[in-house]
Amino acid sequence: MKLFVVAGENSGDLHGANLMKSLKKQRADIDFRFCGGDRMKKVAQGQILSIDQMNFMGFVEVLANLGKIKKNFQIVQEALLDFKPTALILIDYPGFNLRLAKFAKANGIKVFYYISPKVWAWKKSRIKKIKAYVDRLFVILPFEKKFFEQHQYEVDYVGNPIMDQIEDYKTRHPDPSNREKRVLALLPGSRLMEVKRILPVMLQAATKFKAHQVVVSAVSGLPAEIYDDARKAGYEIVLDDSYNVLHAAHIAAVTSGTATLETALFQVPQVVCYRANSLSIWLAKKLVKIKFISLVNLILDKAAVPELIQEDCEPQHLSELLFGLDSGALREQQLDDYRILQELVGKSGASDKTANLILAHV
Repeated sequence: MKLFVVAGENSGDLHGANLMKSLKKQRADIDFRFCGGDRMKKVAQGQILSIDQMNFMGFVEVLANLGKIKKNFQIVQEALLDFKPTALILIDYPGFNLRLAKFAKANGIKVFYYISPKVWAWKKSRIKKIKAYVDRLFVILPFEKKFFEQHQYEVDYVGNPIMDQIEDYKTRHPDPSNREKRVLALLPGSRLMEVKRILPVMLQAATKFKAHQVVVSAVSGLPAEIYDDARKAGYEIVLDDSYNVLHAAHIAAVTSGTATLETALFQVPQVVCYRANSLSIWLAKKLVKIKFISLVNLILDKAAVPELIQEDCEPQHLSELLFGLDSGALREQQLDDYRILQELVGKSGASDKTANLILAHV
């Protein structure tokens, strides 16, 4: 069996690697070709493109790199036709992957999609493309199944693959953190521009927390000097290990993204932060039709965690909200909401379930 897997950014690389592992457990003879990162490379040979060549986020950045994106698409098209896979497995990354789904379908290749495009937020027109070009869609957010049912499209809800990672981590680290001080965790994101915009705000807010140990979750794929101010302040920098940071954390400031859900599932009260290019924000407000930006609030359908966006994301406001979550009623309310969230997200097993469904429908 030959499978072609396409992930275009870091979280897709993680979930793609876990899915590939689950597929190999079921069928050891699978031959993979893939677009992805280092995690996927550890599972199999056959990389066509790296996520470093593909990860363009935000309206402005995408427009500035249209030439590279077009070249990438041509490379993947040629590789797909040359490889002639049994099926194409697409992971999130909708701008690129939905075009590829159309191309694959036109060339008689079965298409599976794991982690749905966020059509419930914007570009609902993509629903027509999904129905036309995707043979089977595997969704990971509990409200997505009902959403697609309302649009006469049957999908499989497989649970959230984040739980696979978190439960594995907690199994290996069953004991609570033994740090002497309460930890204020700063998770400024993994993309260069968001870290440049958000980390300085977080660091200024952190100066108010003299009684806490401040720990910054950093990533190795960014220039080391971007964390220089945190080092100069004497804060601990933890590289490529956000779960260890969250395991020790008492409160957290978190850049909007998957990390907000991970923080909640580690039961850490948080404030969500987001700052972006002003044009990107203006376009997002025009195009994106959702009440919240964090996955926590979207899943719960309520403002369970505070969200500081653009001008509201400033040091004084952030520090005040974090102090409110350090103890007392606001902290307890957020933790109560997290318990409901955990019930909605469910347990681990998304990767294995998705692999089983793919092999059953291939």
